[in-house]
Amino acid sequence: MNRFIDDRKNNWKRLEELLSQLEFSSIKRLPREEVREFGQLYRRAAADLAIAREETRDPKVIGYLNSLVIRAHGKIYRAEGNGVNVIWNFFAKDFPQAFRNTWKFTAIAFLFDLVFSIIAFYLAYNDLNFADSLGLESLRYDVQSGHRWWLALNDGNQIGASSISTNNIMVAFNAFALGAAGGIGAIYILIYNGLHFGAVLGVCYRVDPVFGNDLVAFVIGHGVLEMSCIYLAAGAGMLIGYSIWNPGDLSRGNALKKAGIEAVKLVFGCACLLVIAGIIEGFLSPSGLPASIKYSTGILTGIAMYSYLLLVGRDKTISSDSPQIE
Repeated sequence: MNRFIDDRKNNWKRLEELLSQLEFSSIKRLPREEVREFGQLYRRAAADLAIAREETRDPKVIGYLNSLVIRAHGKIYRAEGNGVNVIWNFFAKDFPQAFRNTWKFTAIAFLFDLVFSIIAFYLAYNDLNFADSLGLESLRYDVQSGHRWWLALNDGNQIGASSISTNNIMVAFNAFALGAAGGIGAIYILIYNGLHFGAVLGVCYRVDPVFGNDLVAFVIGHGVLEMSCIYLAAGAGMLIGYSIWNPGDLSRGNALKKAGIEAVKLVFGCACLLVIAGIIEGFLSPSGLPASIKYSTGILTGIAMYSYLLLVGRDKTISSDSPQIE
């Protein structure tokens, strides 16, 4: 352990000196030689951090190196992007990498929603009183009368699309914000949404299968994007909650900071995708276009989104230090 520190402490000290010079300025203010030196020292420190995590497991050394790497990374990141470059880097690298680094939390969010949707569908289909207990008493009468409430969005689509986008963003934000409370809040949102969505479908298919098919056709066009974003946002909240419960080798403060950086990337990316989902929901979903087009839209947007999240920026992905589920 002492040899590991002795061999590398001069590099760490030099990196600290450069960071001190940059405390109130950008890395671009450094001479060209020192910029190159800064990059080399940053990469060495990141490698040393990986070695320390794997071999030494000394919490003091790990905490020191982690702080050093975070500070250096912050300077490099701010120097790399400003204006248009920041936006480009976010969508070309940061957002998809954040998704891949935290996909387990997104998957957990999806499973919670799926399981409770299936349970609610089964219970409501077999006993309409179950839906009544969820506050859906008027639903069966809407179905029996053929009242397709979503068709009202055909009038004033622009206003409808705007309000839907805002609502979707707020749902995702609430899932994120409540998830940060130890993850419990996000689970509540997911269970609530799953129960209500499953119950609605259960009642529709029990009373009038044609009505149910029409509702699914309405939902599918925008639903793949919309629900995926809610899972991402809920997963981001759960990530923060998990970092509090299990900070790993880091202090809770450092673990929370690192998880927060990843979570904010996910939430901002979701907000952008939800605008697209809101436009689809306001214009395409309630339209009189064939159901096949709506299904195709849902499938194609889902393929496009997950291809983007899984593949873009992969050659530059650096393993994250965010809390991971063992």
